[in-house]
Amino acid sequence: MVQKYQSPVRVYKHPFELIMAAYERRFPTCPLIPMFVDSDTVNEFKSEDGAIHVIERRCKLDIDAPRLLKKIAGVDYVYFVQKNSLNSRERTLHIEAHNETFSNRVIINEHCCYTVHPENEDWTCFEQSASLDIKSFFGFESTVEKIAMKQYTSNIKKGKEIIEYYLRQLEEEGITFVPRWTPPSIAPSSETSSSCKKQAVSLAVVVPDTAQAEGLASEALGTPTGPPEPVAGTPDDKLDADYIKRYLGDLTPLQESCLIRLRQWLQETHKGKIPKDEHILRFLRARDFNIDKAREIMCQSLTWRKQHQVDYILDTWSPPQVLQDYYAGGWHHHDKDGRPLYVLRLGQMDTKGLVRALGEEALLRYVLSINEEGLRRCEENTKVFGRPISSWTCLVDLEGLNMRHLWRPGVKALLRIIEVVEANYPETLGRLLILRAPRVFPVLWTLVSPFIDDNTRRKFLIYAGNDYQGPGGLLDYIDKEIIPDFLSGECMCEVPEGGLVPKSLYRTAEELENEDLRLWTETIYQSASVFKGAPHEILIQIVDASSVITWDFDVCKGDIVFNIYHSKRSPQPPKKDSLGAHSITSPGGNNVQLIDRVWQLGRDYSMVESPLICKEGESVQGSHVTRWPGFYILQWRFHSMPACAATNLPRVDDVLASLQVSSHKCKVMYYTEVIGSEDFRGSMTSLESSHSGFSQLSAATTSSSQSQASSMISRWRFC
Repeated sequence: MVQKYQSPVRVYKHPFELIMAAYERRFPTCPLIPMFVDSDTVNEFKSEDGAIHVIERRCKLDIDAPRLLKKIAGVDYVYFVQKNSLNSRERTLHIEAHNETFSNRVIINEHCCYTVHPENEDWTCFEQSASLDIKSFFGFESTVEKIAMKQYTSNIKKGKEIIEYYLRQLEEEGITFVPRWTPPSIAPSSETSSSCKKQAVSLAVVVPDTAQAEGLASEALGTPTGPPEPVAGTPDDKLDADYIKRYLGDLTPLQESCLIRLRQWLQETHKGKIPKDEHILRFLRARDFNIDKAREIMCQSLTWRKQHQVDYILDTWSPPQVLQDYYAGGWHHHDKDGRPLYVLRLGQMDTKGLVRALGEEALLRYVLSINEEGLRRCEENTKVFGRPISSWTCLVDLEGLNMRHLWRPGVKALLRIIEVVEANYPETLGRLLILRAPRVFPVLWTLVSPFIDDNTRRKFLIYAGNDYQGPGGLLDYIDKEIIPDFLSGECMCEVPEGGLVPKSLYRTAEELENEDLRLWTETIYQSASVFKGAPHEILIQIVDASSVITWDFDVCKGDIVFNIYHSKRSPQPPKKDSLGAHSITSPGGNNVQLIDRVWQLGRDYSMVESPLICKEGESVQGSHVTRWPGFYILQWRFHSMPACAATNLPRVDDVLASLQVSSHKCKVMYYTEVIGSEDFRGSMTSLESSHSGFSQLSAATTSSSQSQASSMISRWRFC
């Protein structure tokens, strides 16, 4: 699947030529981008009049990827080819980049453009788009995609910071103005220059790139056609000032003009319900008031709303009882700014149980109903407080969050919900307060953060431990009288407490099999048969000590014993005969044995965790922090019931159990994953200090502090 990215328009309040002078200082290397090691010029072209300058560079990048992945890929650095095409006559810079390394496996294309602001010729606009297509990568496609998204998101965030850094550097050197390009022979008057500039901006839309590269004179290319765009501030292009102040908030003349133009376009072209001004304004703000981009995403959203009848969801859809009982979220008064306050006790919620009982669609529909209710509450609060309130605050309590919340189908459902909400409810989240963030939170954040818009991410405030009770904490945003009781406040909060969803409410495997989503039968989960005398084993090689092995499995049939072993040498599977004696395959799964029968426990391999007895129907999740490199073996073996010594008469439960396992066969469905040691150490220890200041989320995911390796095993029964 091709991943695509389109940035909002970024505006620099500096002339194009000064921005170009700052941009050129990024080469051949940039200390603000540590991964950008070096660059070499491979091709360069300049036109005779100096208007066109095309330069092609080969850039050397040190990608922040796990050492194991680099070792498998066989590279230390990744090379990209970047082509910059500067047209000083039309005041544009087009940047095209693609990867040279692994180009037959991974295809990355990026296009950036610096242009003159259409409303102010002394300002500069920047736009950016990119696509990522991973064909294959040694079985690490998902990992590579995450790394690529993480690196790209990080670089995007730094882009503006870097340009502003070099602008300050130019200013310190006394350079605050760079003259515009003029033809070598004749320098035009200011009036002519302004006229040419406006013509060039229009021509940039209709002139082919080949004509630009050849440096054809703008006079020979024709004049712009079509009616001019409305000018901000004209008498026919204004809203009532009281209406703006009461319902929309502060708007510049340009923003006001954009709102009116987009609303008029919707009235002329859109069939159906026209959104209110405050909702149109959300889409404009999400795209930095670029009308074309705001119009595109808004039309997509309106079509989506019509297809799924979202406008009527609050009146026609009632959430299932299991959601009302076990979804630990609800509305709770408002914050100090008058925004509606939504409280979510995520740490107390059984995400796996909800997905197993309801499926992804019901959860998504419930989240949509919450967002629709949020819009309604914003309108009500606008009337109550007499000022525009267009967003709400979300308080997320993470006490109780652990590895079971990282169940992969649940994370997949969460990512889809984020994607839908980001696309259709932009700029509705005013602030997100994350409280009592535990050690495992950065792992979850690493998974979901690449899918959250940059503007949204800046609204996150994160507190570990009891930080929220100190200066800069919860009292800065919420009145003391309404702080929920479970956060040491005095206000009773009616949000459901969550808890484990009873397994009796789970849908059967057959029901899930018939769904398009097939959450329980996804390929990330494997099934295995465990026979008496023939355990099922999987091998995990660990290169870096203190890596983390995580697992999630369900005991579908019989009782099993779960073990983890370590060996310094790799088990050598015995040679298979023509019938495959070592690997037993059955319709219900497979069976693989790795530990050689001649191996002795304590000599050839060692046990690193106490055996865990798991009963039929249990769901088990946990993790182990590896102390040593080497080979780790996860084993599921048949659990034999002990004979009843108290009486010769068998109990009814024993008879039924013996009938169920009369074939001496058990079945498990499992998923395992290894988290790199550097990522785990940094993310897990960065929140242990219980100090505030986690609003800069990068600190929570890039800390390199060390931690003492320890092992842990966690178990949750969803009974």
